[in-house]
Amino acid sequence: MISVRAGKGGDGIVAFRREAYVPKGGPSGGNGGRGGHVWLEVNPKLTTLVDFTNGSFFRAENGTPGGRNDMTGARGKDLILFIPPGTEVYNFDTGALLADMTEPGQRILIAAGGEPGVGNASFATPQRRTPRVCTKGTPGDELKLKFELKLMADAGLVGFPNAGKSTLVSRISAARPKIAGYPFTTLSPSLGVVKFTGGMSYVVADLPGLIEGASRGIGLGLRFLRHAERNRILVFVLSPDMEVTPVEQLAVLRNELLEYGTDLKSIRAMAVLSKSDTISEEDETKLLATLPKGAMALSSATGKGVQEFLRRLGQLILLERRKDSDPC
Repeated sequence: MISVRAGKGGDGIVAFRREAYVPKGGPSGGNGGRGGHVWLEVNPKLTTLVDFTNGSFFRAENGTPGGRNDMTGARGKDLILFIPPGTEVYNFDTGALLADMTEPGQRILIAAGGEPGVGNASFATPQRRTPRVCTKGTPGDELKLKFELKLMADAGLVGFPNAGKSTLVSRISAARPKIAGYPFTTLSPSLGVVKFTGGMSYVVADLPGLIEGASRGIGLGLRFLRHAERNRILVFVLSPDMEVTPVEQLAVLRNELLEYGTDLKSIRAMAVLSKSDTISEEDETKLLATLPKGAMALSSATGKGVQEFLRRLGQLILLERRKDSDPC
């Protein structure tokens, strides 16, 4: 939760001209300046919400008061908060979704600056030549916000803890996620950029491991399931060295995504059998036969099948990008 406050409008003032040879000058109190706005803007270079720690407070500048000789006060400087693409913005108090920030450069006004006060010069009329009234500036909007980031990538790796997702990302990109032999090593998603043919590149997300019951909050499920639905392609990474067979792993993963509300029909998917260096070719063939058509085996440790995996994945991503850009 963070708090934001727009700037207060500057006050109007009461003043009269005091010039030589004009002993009774008219009203000259100027208006205040408008308070600064608070904006949210998507910066595609950002991938985390690390700048928005819980309890942080952000505020725009106040407008300054008006001056003599009908001088209008300076407007308060706007505050722009940059957030990563895929950020959902909620009103913390009501829970209402205020914005879904997905497009680079997308900007919204989240808190409007206060209206400026009016100086006494604005109240002058032929019948009221020396008004001694003015108004104060109004406060700017203030509210509490909650940000939720749904990671956006070309492909997201989904699998049980220790299925080999982090090792695969470290093999195919320069990303170096934490890798260890215990569950939930990956506590936050990490991104890897893969260079493809023809100068093309694509982004692969290492999503934290899911277990059965994740959609009900077991493990760290609810914290990470939201990242899966914003990837162009889901890659189910299935391990042969678990008590649960690869085909059973796939069934659990698909069920948890469905229970969470992910529309799997709208997301292209592929399955890979990881750690193929730990099993025989005969066992590999048998396991692949139980998986959906097109499933393939690879080994991040030896590199076996990795290039073929990248080729297939790159082709799928190209198809999805073309589909997104097709006006029809």
